[in-house]
Amino acid sequence: MTPLFTIHAGEFVVGDFIERKFRHVNLWVPSRDTGTDLLVTDSKNERTISLQVKFSRDFLTTHMPDIFRKPLRACGWWSLNRQKIAGSTADYWVFVLAGFERRSTNFVVIKPSDLLARLEKLHGKAKTIQSYLWITETERCWEARGLKQQEKLAIAQGHYANGLRDFSDCLNDWSAVEALNGK
Repeated sequence: MTPLFTIHAGEFVVGDFIERKFRHVNLWVPSRDTGTDLLVTDSKNERTISLQVKFSRDFLTTHMPDIFRKPLRACGWWSLNRQKIAGSTADYWVFVLAGFERRSTNFVVIKPSDLLARLEKLHGKAKTIQSYLWITETERCWEARGLKQQEKLAIAQGHYANGLRDFSDCLNDWSAVEALNGK
């Protein structure tokens, strides 16, 4: 085992959140890069889920017009390798959206197979998939890459509807960790 490694900011944010919110689970950091950033077990270490964490800085304050600042909480951007998603051994991918202006932290928690299926329907089967996830103040999450200005405004105004782009069911969905949290 190589004794020198670090965790990145997103892994720290996820780990800190899990340890504060779920008091009856154990959190583990693998000693080498295996495609799994964190392991979460029940208190007896009998059941496990693995997490791959992806972090993005908030683009809301630096790249978005003022009209979006009030209704949106955070806007993240990821450049994802299709093969890494397809071959992922992690049970869940966790996208960390830290909203700087609102001092908010939100997570999109999704199985890699579901993530890939959704992204391929939206963006095709490119080797690299660019993805924007936007979180609204009304607790909605939208994949916004490639939307027209009218559609972006509809998200900001709270009347956008597109089931394929709606990631709200994954927003802060920690049910898999909650299932391990029993005493």
